[in-house]
Amino acid sequence: MSAAQARRVAIAAGFLDGSVPGERGRTGTRTLERAVERLGLLQLDSVNVFERSHYLPLLSRLGPYDRTALDRLLHHDHPRRPRLSGYTEYVAHEAAVIAVDDWPLWAWKRRQPMRASDERWAAEHASLIDGVLAEFAERGPMRPSDMEHPAHERLPGGWWNKSDAYWATAVLFRRGALVTAGRRRFERQYAVADRVLPAAAQVELEREDAQRILVARAAEAHGVATLDDLADYHRLPVKDAKAAVDDLVDDGTLEPVDVEGWGRPAWLWAGARRPRRVRATALLSPFDPLVWHRPRAERLFGFAYRISIYTPAAERRHGYYVLPVLVDDELVGRVDLKSDRRAGVLRVQHATIEPHQAHRADELAARLAPVLEEAAGWQGLERVEVAGPGTWAREVAGALPRV
Repeated sequence: MSAAQARRVAIAAGFLDGSVPGERGRTGTRTLERAVERLGLLQLDSVNVFERSHYLPLLSRLGPYDRTALDRLLHHDHPRRPRLSGYTEYVAHEAAVIAVDDWPLWAWKRRQPMRASDERWAAEHASLIDGVLAEFAERGPMRPSDMEHPAHERLPGGWWNKSDAYWATAVLFRRGALVTAGRRRFERQYAVADRVLPAAAQVELEREDAQRILVARAAEAHGVATLDDLADYHRLPVKDAKAAVDDLVDDGTLEPVDVEGWGRPAWLWAGARRPRRVRATALLSPFDPLVWHRPRAERLFGFAYRISIYTPAAERRHGYYVLPVLVDDELVGRVDLKSDRRAGVLRVQHATIEPHQAHRADELAARLAPVLEEAAGWQGLERVEVAGPGTWAREVAGALPRV
Protein backbone atom coordinates (compact mmCIF):
# COMPACT_ATOMS: atom_id res chain seq x y z
CA MET A 1 0.00 0.00 0.00
CA SER A 2 1.39 3.40 -0.92
CA ALA A 3 1.74 6.14 1.70
CA ALA A 4 -0.89 8.22 -0.13
CA GLN A 5 -3.34 5.32 -0.20
CA ALA A 6 -2.81 4.76 3.54
CA ARG A 7 -3.65 8.42 4.18
CA ARG A 8 -6.85 8.15 2.16
CA VAL A 9 -7.87 4.94 3.92
CA ALA A 10 -7.29 6.58 7.32
CA ILE A 11 -9.29 9.70 6.42
CA ALA A 12 -12.16 7.67 5.02
CA ALA A 13 -12.17 5.37 8.07
CA GLY A 14 -12.42 8.45 10.29
CA PHE A 15 -15.26 9.65 8.02
CA LEU A 16 -13.55 13.01 7.56
CA ASP A 17 -14.42 12.71 3.87
CA GLY A 18 -18.07 13.62 4.46
CA SER A 19 -19.31 10.03 4.56
CA VAL A 20 -21.71 10.53 7.49
CA PRO A 21 -25.21 10.69 5.98
CA GLY A 22 -27.08 13.97 6.29
CA GLU A 23 -26.84 17.55 5.13
CA ARG A 24 -23.76 19.38 6.39
CA GLY A 25 -24.56 21.34 9.53
CA ARG A 26 -28.14 19.99 9.77
CA THR A 27 -27.73 17.15 12.20
CA GLY A 28 -30.38 15.44 14.24
CA THR A 29 -29.91 13.22 17.27
CA ARG A 30 -29.52 10.05 15.23
CA THR A 31 -26.71 11.58 13.15
CA LEU A 32 -24.86 12.64 16.30
CA GLU A 33 -25.31 9.17 17.78
CA ARG A 34 -24.03 7.57 14.59
CA ALA A 35 -20.99 9.86 14.55
CA VAL A 36 -20.09 9.12 18.18
CA GLU A 37 -20.57 5.42 17.52
CA ARG A 38 -18.19 5.56 14.56
CA LEU A 39 -15.53 7.29 16.65
CA GLY A 40 -16.16 5.05 19.66
CA LEU A 41 -15.51 7.84 22.14
CA LEU A 42 -15.08 11.60 22.51
CA GLN A 43 -12.01 12.67 24.45
CA LEU A 44 -12.70 15.33 27.08
CA ASP A 45 -10.52 18.28 28.00
CA SER A 46 -11.31 21.41 29.99
CA VAL A 47 -9.43 23.95 27.83
CA ASN A 48 -11.96 26.13 26.01
CA VAL A 49 -9.82 28.93 24.57
CA PHE A 50 -11.38 27.98 21.22
CA GLU A 51 -13.84 25.24 22.19
CA ARG A 52 -13.78 22.21 24.47
CA SER A 53 -12.34 19.20 22.74
CA HIS A 54 -15.34 16.86 22.71
CA TYR A 55 -17.32 19.24 20.50
CA LEU A 56 -14.65 19.52 17.81
CA PRO A 57 -14.44 16.06 16.18
CA LEU A 58 -18.11 16.33 15.26
CA LEU A 59 -17.59 19.83 13.84
CA SER A 60 -14.78 18.44 11.66
CA ARG A 61 -17.05 15.70 10.32
CA LEU A 62 -20.56 17.14 10.34
CA GLY A 63 -20.06 20.86 9.93
CA PRO A 64 -21.67 23.47 12.22
CA TYR A 65 -24.08 21.21 14.09
CA ASP A 66 -26.19 22.30 17.06
CA ARG A 67 -23.99 21.96 20.14
CA THR A 68 -27.02 22.02 22.43
CA ALA A 69 -28.20 18.83 20.71
CA LEU A 70 -24.97 17.12 21.76
CA ASP A 71 -25.36 18.55 25.28
CA ARG A 72 -28.85 17.04 25.49
CA LEU A 73 -27.54 13.72 24.25
CA LEU A 74 -24.78 13.67 26.87
CA HIS A 75 -26.97 15.23 29.60
CA HIS A 76 -24.67 18.24 29.97
CA ASP A 77 -26.16 21.28 31.71
CA HIS A 78 -29.50 19.56 31.59
CA PRO A 79 -32.31 21.48 33.30
CA ARG A 80 -33.68 18.38 35.01
CA ARG A 81 -32.25 16.33 37.84
CA PRO A 82 -29.04 14.52 36.85
CA ARG A 83 -29.62 11.09 35.40
CA LEU A 84 -27.82 8.55 33.26
CA SER A 85 -28.44 9.04 29.55
CA GLY A 86 -27.20 6.69 26.84
CA TYR A 87 -23.68 7.96 27.52
CA THR A 88 -21.32 8.04 30.45
CA GLU A 89 -17.57 8.52 30.87
CA TYR A 90 -14.51 6.47 31.61
CA VAL A 91 -10.75 6.50 31.10
CA ALA A 92 -11.18 4.91 27.69
CA HIS A 93 -8.25 6.76 26.07
CA GLU A 94 -7.86 9.62 28.43
CA ALA A 95 -11.08 10.80 30.11
CA ALA A 96 -13.71 10.28 27.45
CA VAL A 97 -17.41 10.03 26.70
CA ILE A 98 -18.44 6.45 25.98
CA ALA A 99 -21.76 4.71 25.38
CA VAL A 100 -23.35 3.16 28.47
CA ASP A 101 -23.60 -0.04 26.44
CA ASP A 102 -19.78 -0.10 26.36
CA TRP A 103 -19.39 -0.06 30.15
CA PRO A 104 -18.74 -3.86 30.25
CA LEU A 105 -15.73 -3.41 27.96
CA TRP A 106 -13.85 -1.68 30.76
CA ALA A 107 -14.48 -4.13 33.62
CA TRP A 108 -10.90 -5.41 33.32
CA LYS A 109 -9.52 -1.89 33.77
CA ARG A 110 -11.75 -1.15 36.74
CA ARG A 111 -10.39 -4.28 38.41
CA GLN A 112 -6.77 -3.24 37.85
CA PRO A 113 -4.84 -1.60 40.68
CA MET A 114 -4.32 2.13 40.34
CA ARG A 115 -0.87 3.69 40.61
CA ALA A 116 0.92 2.58 43.78
CA SER A 117 0.61 6.03 45.37
CA ASP A 118 -3.13 6.13 44.64
CA GLU A 119 -3.60 2.63 46.06
CA ARG A 120 -1.78 3.67 49.24
CA TRP A 121 -3.94 6.78 49.55
CA ALA A 122 -7.11 4.74 49.01
CA ALA A 123 -6.08 2.19 51.63
CA GLU A 124 -5.36 4.95 54.15
CA HIS A 125 -8.71 6.63 53.43
CA ALA A 126 -10.93 3.56 53.07
CA SER A 127 -13.50 4.76 55.61
CA LEU A 128 -13.69 8.17 53.93
CA ILE A 129 -14.26 6.51 50.53
CA ASP A 130 -17.04 4.38 52.00
CA GLY A 131 -18.62 7.47 53.54
CA VAL A 132 -18.55 9.40 50.27
CA LEU A 133 -20.15 6.48 48.43
CA ALA A 134 -22.83 6.31 51.13
CA GLU A 135 -23.64 9.99 50.63
CA PHE A 136 -24.15 9.49 46.89
CA ALA A 137 -26.33 6.46 47.63
CA GLU A 138 -28.45 8.50 50.03
CA ARG A 139 -28.70 11.77 48.11
CA GLY A 140 -28.66 10.55 44.52
CA PRO A 141 -26.75 11.95 41.54
CA MET A 142 -24.83 15.18 42.20
CA ARG A 143 -21.55 16.99 41.57
CA PRO A 144 -18.59 16.56 43.93
CA SER A 145 -18.93 20.26 44.76
CA ASP A 146 -22.43 19.56 46.13
CA MET A 147 -21.23 17.03 48.69
CA GLU A 148 -21.93 17.68 52.37
CA HIS A 149 -19.34 15.26 53.69
CA PRO A 150 -17.22 16.79 56.50
CA ALA A 151 -14.04 16.04 54.53
CA HIS A 152 -15.27 18.20 51.66
CA GLU A 153 -13.85 21.48 52.92
CA ARG A 154 -13.39 24.36 50.51
CA LEU A 155 -9.69 24.91 49.87
CA PRO A 156 -7.91 27.79 48.10
CA GLY A 157 -5.15 27.25 45.62
CA GLY A 158 -6.54 26.19 42.27
CA TRP A 159 -7.37 23.01 40.39
CA TRP A 160 -5.19 20.48 42.21
CA ASN A 161 -5.88 21.68 45.73
CA LYS A 162 -9.01 19.56 46.15
CA SER A 163 -10.53 18.12 49.29
CA ASP A 164 -10.00 14.52 50.37
CA ALA A 165 -13.68 13.90 49.68
CA TYR A 166 -13.17 15.05 46.10
CA TRP A 167 -10.28 12.63 45.63
CA ALA A 168 -12.46 9.88 47.08
CA THR A 169 -14.91 10.43 44.20
CA ALA A 170 -11.99 10.05 41.77
CA VAL A 171 -11.12 6.66 43.30
CA LEU A 172 -14.76 5.55 43.18
CA PHE A 173 -14.99 6.63 39.54
CA ARG A 174 -11.80 4.78 38.60
CA ARG A 175 -13.07 1.62 40.32
CA GLY A 176 -16.49 1.96 38.70
CA ALA A 177 -18.52 2.39 41.90
CA LEU A 178 -19.59 5.83 40.67
CA VAL A 179 -20.53 6.60 37.07
CA THR A 180 -20.87 9.94 35.35
CA ALA A 181 -24.48 11.04 34.85
CA GLY A 182 -23.89 14.11 32.71
CA ARG A 183 -22.11 17.33 33.64
CA ARG A 184 -23.00 20.78 34.90
CA ARG A 185 -20.67 23.67 34.12
CA PHE A 186 -18.33 20.96 32.91
CA GLU A 187 -18.17 19.35 36.35
CA ARG A 188 -19.04 15.69 36.47
CA GLN A 189 -22.30 14.63 38.09
CA TYR A 190 -21.85 11.23 39.68
CA ALA A 191 -24.34 8.48 40.47
CA VAL A 192 -23.93 5.14 42.19
CA ALA A 193 -23.26 2.66 39.39
CA ASP A 194 -25.41 -0.24 40.53
CA ARG A 195 -28.35 2.13 41.10
CA VAL A 196 -28.42 3.61 37.60
CA LEU A 197 -26.72 1.26 35.14
CA PRO A 198 -29.10 -0.98 33.20
CA ALA A 199 -28.67 -4.70 33.87
CA ALA A 200 -27.04 -5.31 30.50
CA ALA A 201 -24.31 -2.77 31.28
CA GLN A 202 -23.48 -4.46 34.57
CA VAL A 203 -22.37 -7.68 32.88
CA GLU A 204 -18.57 -7.98 33.03
CA LEU A 205 -16.67 -9.24 29.98
CA GLU A 206 -13.44 -11.16 30.32
CA ARG A 207 -10.31 -9.12 29.68
CA GLU A 208 -9.31 -10.92 26.48
CA ASP A 209 -12.83 -10.73 24.98
CA ALA A 210 -13.18 -7.03 25.79
CA GLN A 211 -9.76 -6.15 24.42
CA ARG A 212 -10.41 -8.03 21.20
CA ILE A 213 -13.52 -5.88 20.68
CA LEU A 214 -11.60 -2.71 21.52
CA VAL A 215 -8.77 -3.50 19.10
CA ALA A 216 -11.29 -4.33 16.36
CA ARG A 217 -12.95 -0.95 16.93
CA ALA A 218 -9.60 0.82 16.83
CA ALA A 219 -8.83 -0.92 13.54
CA GLU A 220 -12.17 0.15 12.09
CA ALA A 221 -11.63 3.75 13.26
CA HIS A 222 -8.08 3.90 11.86
CA GLY A 223 -8.56 1.88 8.67
CA VAL A 224 -4.89 0.97 8.54
CA ALA A 225 -2.63 0.99 11.56
CA THR A 226 0.46 -0.31 13.32
CA LEU A 227 0.33 -2.24 16.57
CA ASP A 228 1.20 0.91 18.54
CA ASP A 229 -1.65 2.77 16.83
CA LEU A 230 -4.13 0.04 17.70
CA ALA A 231 -2.96 -0.19 21.31
CA ASP A 232 -3.00 3.60 21.80
CA TYR A 233 -6.60 4.10 20.65
CA HIS A 234 -7.89 2.70 23.95
CA ARG A 235 -4.54 2.86 25.80
CA LEU A 236 -4.16 -0.92 25.99
CA PRO A 237 -0.91 -2.65 26.95
CA VAL A 238 0.89 -3.41 23.69
CA LYS A 239 1.27 -7.11 24.53
CA ASP A 240 -2.49 -7.37 25.10
CA ALA A 241 -3.18 -5.57 21.82
CA LYS A 242 -0.83 -7.96 19.99
CA ALA A 243 -2.74 -10.98 21.27
CA ALA A 244 -5.98 -9.40 20.06
CA VAL A 245 -4.45 -8.57 16.66
CA ASP A 246 -3.37 -12.20 16.20
CA ASP A 247 -6.92 -13.38 16.91
CA LEU A 248 -8.39 -10.78 14.54
CA VAL A 249 -6.03 -11.83 11.74
CA ASP A 250 -7.06 -15.43 12.26
CA ASP A 251 -10.76 -14.60 11.92
CA GLY A 252 -10.25 -12.32 8.90
CA THR A 253 -11.05 -9.00 10.60
CA LEU A 254 -7.51 -7.72 10.00
CA GLU A 255 -5.17 -8.22 7.04
CA PRO A 256 -1.39 -7.71 7.35
CA VAL A 257 -0.12 -5.05 4.92
CA ASP A 258 3.14 -3.27 4.11
CA VAL A 259 2.79 0.51 3.94
CA GLU A 260 5.34 2.49 1.97
CA GLY A 261 7.76 4.30 4.30
CA TRP A 262 6.35 2.99 7.59
CA GLY A 263 9.11 0.46 8.17
CA ARG A 264 7.03 -1.65 10.53
CA PRO A 265 4.16 -4.16 10.32
CA ALA A 266 0.69 -2.77 9.74
CA TRP A 267 -2.84 -4.14 9.50
CA LEU A 268 -5.79 -3.18 7.32
CA TRP A 269 -9.33 -3.49 8.64
CA ALA A 270 -11.27 -5.87 6.41
CA GLY A 271 -14.11 -3.41 5.86
CA ALA A 272 -11.91 -0.40 5.09
CA ARG A 273 -12.77 1.71 2.08
CA ARG A 274 -9.91 2.45 -0.31
CA PRO A 275 -10.90 5.68 -2.08
CA ARG A 276 -8.84 6.82 -5.06
CA ARG A 277 -9.17 10.40 -3.80
CA VAL A 278 -10.76 12.22 -0.88
CA ARG A 279 -12.15 15.72 -0.71
CA ALA A 280 -11.97 17.21 2.76
CA THR A 281 -11.24 20.48 4.55
CA ALA A 282 -11.29 20.46 8.35
CA LEU A 283 -9.86 21.92 11.51
CA LEU A 284 -8.82 19.06 13.79
CA SER A 285 -9.00 19.07 17.55
CA PRO A 286 -5.67 18.34 19.25
CA PHE A 287 -7.57 15.33 20.63
CA ASP A 288 -9.02 14.11 17.33
CA PRO A 289 -8.44 10.38 16.73
CA LEU A 290 -6.67 11.16 13.45
CA VAL A 291 -3.85 12.97 15.28
CA TRP A 292 -4.09 12.19 19.01
CA HIS A 293 -1.30 9.58 18.72
CA ARG A 294 1.46 11.95 17.62
CA PRO A 295 3.77 9.24 16.20
CA ARG A 296 0.92 8.15 13.91
CA ALA A 297 0.36 11.73 12.70
CA GLU A 298 4.04 11.98 11.83
CA ARG A 299 4.10 8.56 10.15
CA LEU A 300 0.92 9.16 8.13
CA PHE A 301 1.37 12.81 7.22
CA GLY A 302 4.96 13.77 8.02
CA PHE A 303 3.39 16.16 10.51
CA ALA A 304 5.33 16.74 13.75
CA TYR A 305 2.73 18.08 16.16
CA ARG A 306 2.43 19.52 19.65
CA ILE A 307 -0.66 21.20 21.05
CA SER A 308 1.64 23.61 23.01
CA ILE A 309 -0.69 24.40 25.93
CA TYR A 310 1.86 22.71 28.21
CA THR A 311 4.85 24.34 26.52
CA PRO A 312 6.39 27.43 28.17
CA ALA A 313 5.35 30.53 26.23
CA ALA A 314 8.90 31.37 25.17
CA GLU A 315 9.31 27.92 23.60
CA ARG A 316 6.09 27.83 21.58
CA ARG A 317 6.64 27.77 17.83
CA HIS A 318 3.06 27.77 16.55
CA GLY A 319 0.96 29.30 19.32
CA TYR A 320 -1.01 28.01 22.31
CA TYR A 321 -4.07 26.00 21.18
CA VAL A 322 -2.78 24.65 17.89
CA LEU A 323 -5.16 22.86 15.50
CA PRO A 324 -3.94 20.89 12.46
CA VAL A 325 -5.54 21.80 9.14
CA LEU A 326 -6.61 18.90 6.92
CA VAL A 327 -7.05 19.57 3.21
CA ASP A 328 -7.95 16.51 1.13
CA ASP A 329 -5.47 13.80 2.17
CA GLU A 330 -2.78 16.00 3.73
CA LEU A 331 -2.18 18.00 6.88
CA VAL A 332 -1.11 21.24 5.24
CA GLY A 333 -0.66 23.61 8.18
CA ARG A 334 -1.75 24.60 11.65
CA VAL A 335 -3.60 27.50 13.24
CA ASP A 336 -3.77 28.77 16.82
CA LEU A 337 -7.37 29.81 17.48
CA LYS A 338 -9.01 31.83 20.23
CA SER A 339 -12.70 32.61 20.53
CA ASP A 340 -12.93 36.19 21.78
CA ARG A 341 -16.55 35.93 22.84
CA ARG A 342 -16.76 39.43 24.26
CA ALA A 343 -15.64 41.02 20.98
CA GLY A 344 -17.48 38.50 18.80
CA VAL A 345 -14.28 37.54 16.97
CA LEU A 346 -12.56 34.27 16.17
CA ARG A 347 -8.90 35.22 16.37
CA VAL A 348 -6.29 33.37 14.34
CA GLN A 349 -3.35 34.05 16.63
CA HIS A 350 -0.83 32.13 14.57
CA ALA A 351 -1.00 30.46 11.15
CA THR A 352 1.77 28.24 9.82
CA ILE A 353 1.91 26.34 6.55
CA GLU A 354 3.97 23.18 6.19
CA PRO A 355 7.19 24.10 4.35
CA HIS A 356 6.59 21.68 1.47
CA GLN A 357 3.14 23.27 0.94
CA ALA A 358 4.41 26.87 0.80
CA HIS A 359 4.01 27.05 -2.99
CA ARG A 360 0.26 26.40 -2.49
CA ALA A 361 -0.22 28.94 0.31
CA ASP A 362 -2.85 31.04 -1.48
CA GLU A 363 -4.77 28.03 -2.82
CA LEU A 364 -4.84 26.34 0.59
CA ALA A 365 -5.78 29.57 2.39
CA ALA A 366 -8.79 29.82 0.06
CA ARG A 367 -9.80 26.33 1.20
CA LEU A 368 -9.28 27.18 4.88
CA ALA A 369 -11.06 30.54 4.99
CA PRO A 370 -14.64 29.20 4.62
CA VAL A 371 -13.98 26.64 7.35
CA LEU A 372 -12.79 29.38 9.71
CA GLU A 373 -15.90 31.46 8.93
CA GLU A 374 -18.07 28.41 9.49
CA ALA A 375 -16.39 27.76 12.86
CA ALA A 376 -16.91 31.39 13.89
CA GLY A 377 -20.60 31.28 13.00
CA TRP A 378 -20.96 27.97 14.85
CA GLN A 379 -19.64 29.73 17.94
CA GLY A 380 -21.93 32.72 17.51
CA LEU A 381 -19.03 35.00 16.57
CA GLU A 382 -19.39 37.70 13.96
CA ARG A 383 -16.10 37.53 12.09
CA VAL A 384 -12.63 36.02 11.80
CA GLU A 385 -9.48 38.09 12.26
CA VAL A 386 -5.87 37.07 11.73
CA ALA A 387 -4.27 38.63 14.76
CA GLY A 388 -0.82 37.09 14.86
CA PRO A 389 2.27 35.96 12.96
CA GLY A 390 3.21 32.83 11.07
CA THR A 391 4.31 31.72 7.63
CA TRP A 392 0.69 31.45 6.45
CA ALA A 393 -0.83 34.46 8.21
CA ARG A 394 -0.73 36.84 5.24
CA GLU A 395 -2.40 34.41 2.85
CA VAL A 396 -5.09 33.39 5.35
CA ALA A 397 -5.88 37.03 6.11
CA GLY A 398 -6.11 37.76 2.38
CA ALA A 399 -8.53 34.89 1.81
CA LEU A 400 -11.02 36.14 4.43
CA PRO A 401 -13.79 38.58 3.49
CA ARG A 402 -12.86 42.21 3.99
CA VAL A 403 -14.68 43.78 6.93
